[in-house]
Amino acid sequence: MNLKVVIEKGEDGYYVASVPALKGCWSQGKTCDEGLKNVREAVELYLEPDDIAPVTNGPESRKEADLIWN
Repeated sequence: MNLKVVIEKGEDGYYVASVPALKGCWSQGKTCDEGLKNVREAVELYLEPDDIAPVTNGPESRKEADLIWN
């Protein structure tokens, strides 16, 4: 699979890498190479199958997950 990656140098000096074809898929690094390495991992995680099981305790089925950002 080939995906276009856009890399820009941010105001803080870090390189920000984004994948326009995958909405919200981006990462950053101190160097351009680190940004590319990190966005490759972000793409792999983005495309990983969703393994969150549906919750059926209520009247409607839904998916729940806790997201923790540092």
